[in-house]
Amino acid sequence: MAPAGDPHPDGTRTLFFELNGQPREVNVRDRALRVVERAHPKADPADPGQVPAPTAGVISGVAVQANHPVERGAKLLTLEAMKMQSNIYAPITGRVAKLFVAPGQHVEAKDLLVTIVP
Repeated sequence: MAPAGDPHPDGTRTLFFELNGQPREVNVRDRALRVVERAHPKADPADPGQVPAPTAGVISGVAVQANHPVERGAKLLTLEAMKMQSNIYAPITGRVAKLFVAPGQHVEAKDLLVTIVP
C-alpha cells in the first residue's frame, strides 16, 4: 500500500508513489471517512443563465459581484488549471443573481460558478 497523507475536508486523501523512478501523487476518495463538506452544486445545461466550470481547477480571479449587470461576453471569472489561466465569460446579458465561488476555491468540471438572470 502506498503512503497516504492526512484526510482533506472533502473526504479525499493524497497517495504518494513512484512510477518509472518519478515521484507521483494522486488524490483519491477515502470511503472510510465521513464527508462533512457539502458537494458543490452542478450547473443545469438547460438553463443558459447557469455558468459551469469548463474544467477542474482553481478560481484565481472574480471580475463581478452579486447584482452586477453584465453584457453577453463580459468576463466573469478566471480559472487556473495546470498552470494555465482561462477566462469565463457571460453566456447571456443580464444581472448576476448569485456567485457560488471565491478566489482560491477549487472547482470540478460542470460545477455551478455563477447564475445570471436576464
